[in-house]
Amino acid sequence: MNKKMKYILVTGGVVSGLGKGVTASSIGVLLKACGLRVTSIKIDPYLNTDAGTMSPFEHGEVFVLNDGGEVDLDLGNYERFLDIKLTRDNNITTGKIYQAVIDKERRGDYLGKTVQVVPHITDAIQEWIERVAMIPVDGKEGPADVCVIELGGTIGDIESMPFIEALGQFSYHVGPGNFCLVHVSLVPVLNVVGEQKTKPTQHSVRGLRGLGLTPNILACRSSTALDQNVKEKLSQFCHVPAENIITLYDVSNIWHIPLLLRDQKAHEAILRELNLSGVAKKPVLEEWTARAELCDKLQDPVKIAMVGKYTGLSDSYLSVLKALLHAAVACHRKLVVEWVPASDLEDATAKETPDVHKAAWNLLKGADGVLVPGGFGDRGVQGKILAARYARENRIPFLGICLGMQIAVIEFARSVLNLQDANSTEFDSETANPCVIFMPEVCVFLYPGYMYHLNFNFVLPSYLDASHFYVLPQGSKTHMGGTMRLGSRRTFFQVPGCKSAKL
Repeated sequence: MNKKMKYILVTGGVVSGLGKGVTASSIGVLLKACGLRVTSIKIDPYLNTDAGTMSPFEHGEVFVLNDGGEVDLDLGNYERFLDIKLTRDNNITTGKIYQAVIDKERRGDYLGKTVQVVPHITDAIQEWIERVAMIPVDGKEGPADVCVIELGGTIGDIESMPFIEALGQFSYHVGPGNFCLVHVSLVPVLNVVGEQKTKPTQHSVRGLRGLGLTPNILACRSSTALDQNVKEKLSQFCHVPAENIITLYDVSNIWHIPLLLRDQKAHEAILRELNLSGVAKKPVLEEWTARAELCDKLQDPVKIAMVGKYTGLSDSYLSVLKALLHAAVACHRKLVVEWVPASDLEDATAKETPDVHKAAWNLLKGADGVLVPGGFGDRGVQGKILAARYARENRIPFLGICLGMQIAVIEFARSVLNLQDANSTEFDSETANPCVIFMPEVCVFLYPGYMYHLNFNFVLPSYLDASHFYVLPQGSKTHMGGTMRLGSRRTFFQVPGCKSAKL
């Protein structure tokens, strides 16, 4: 008999940005520490089919998955916390659901019926969740034990109504003991009276119940731990047992969140709701605890200058920041990121606002390493080139990612090879010395489990059959979204001993 998948739904109330993503990831870490296999799904109620065309100012970082999917930054959190590899289908958007339903309607799959939000959209959402929950993401055979679903936005948003309805039906469909709802809410402390206020959470839970969903566990965000009388008040008004009310108070780093959940026995509450108490072990989090504590003790700083365009919003570069943090902790260094707006380094700024220009250069010159991350458009490109030149000439460690890599190539071509007009065709399509060009058309070889991307001048190895090839145009200049070559893939080198292969 097939074991039944267990589902945990994480919703948010009162305000956005409470940390539902970190909470969902931390629940996954805790259950994984109990010996269970975990997968994750993020629901985003926006109409975009994916996050690829959204400005980082709008929605934070676009996280790119192994299969090339451009998704919400919370999937990056899941992958980092849980050590899993998700697929593009683990991010559900309103756009994807509506597109799938409209495609079915155009094919005639609904046999002439009137296609409506209920039941067609809601059914499509439930089918998508059930299908994706079964995809193994931890490198092992067969489906996971638990699927953690995070519903983006805040309860009461118009956009998320079809998902709320679908998830209400879904909880009934999978049955009691297979569905647990964790509601993340805010318990503010008003400075005037210094009292923890429960009313926002009461209203949020009432709204949730009015929409057909009943929370099993409350995860309350507050600056300090909840007082016992506050817990009892919440329990009384929200109809949630006091032992199922958890405080997620402010901590020194987010790796403490799974430990907070464990210390408040959140895993026991979840396992009770999912009838897994007899199956799971006690959580083993020694290695996790050691890293969280080490991060707090670090003293010796390492300064990294981040030269970018979206420096006003750190979420724009979340994965880069996390990679830097993990590397710094591994080297027993306290990470200090100096944000340097690229345009502030340019000569034009020196004329208009010399103080700003001087401050930006002082930050750059005081750094132990320089990082130029990805981005789009030509604003600030000259400033990034100046940063790359400074790092090269002064032998400061430099890392260029995506656009940053183009910048490094352009700078080298201009300064060292004396090709003054060297440029990327992304910025100047007419340049006489194009040192970075749009991807030419690429052959795609499909083989079970792999996708090989090869240029036309590639010599076909004897073990590949030419009949498997077809031409796929890459890098469309007319359509936005899904047109870049993204994700993890194998690359064949014609000269195995070349520097690129060694790197």
